[in-house]
Amino acid sequence: MELFKPKGWIAAALAGMMVLGGCGDDPVGHEDHADDVEGVVLRLSGQTIATYDEGAWTGEMEVTVGQETAHIDVIFVDHDGDAVQLDSDFYLEVVIGNMAIAEFEQDTPGEFGGHLHGEAVGETTAVFRLMHGSVGSGHADFETSGVHVHVNAA
Repeated sequence: MELFKPKGWIAAALAGMMVLGGCGDDPVGHEDHADDVEGVVLRLSGQTIATYDEGAWTGEMEVTVGQETAHIDVIFVDHDGDAVQLDSDFYLEVVIGNMAIAEFEQDTPGEFGGHLHGEAVGETTAVFRLMHGSVGSGHADFETSGVHVHVNAA
């Protein structure tokens, strides 16, 4: 059997390394740091409104029906709370639980932020995903649980 010859072992080892390298493979040795992401910070007008750490949210998102918030910055952070530097092949995807209550609009698809729109009085959730690949067709490298979204009456 060819696998048991020296060249076979080398070929099998190289193939195994390529399979295990998968999505994180980078031929020039540049790191994307996505593995460092452990949390999220949401900032509105320079003020932290919610943080995601160790699988739980502190704070919430709030908007008035018929209104939109100022730009909310979404910052992915490491275990020390420091912003993680991400390559350009990463983008943000936000999933709203009930879009009849609220919507999250990004000025540029995939940007790390956007505006929360109040569509109807009520409560829903927003999940933040760090996506890898082309905007709209990538895969999630990190995902939060749902943060509470409250839409107030005018």
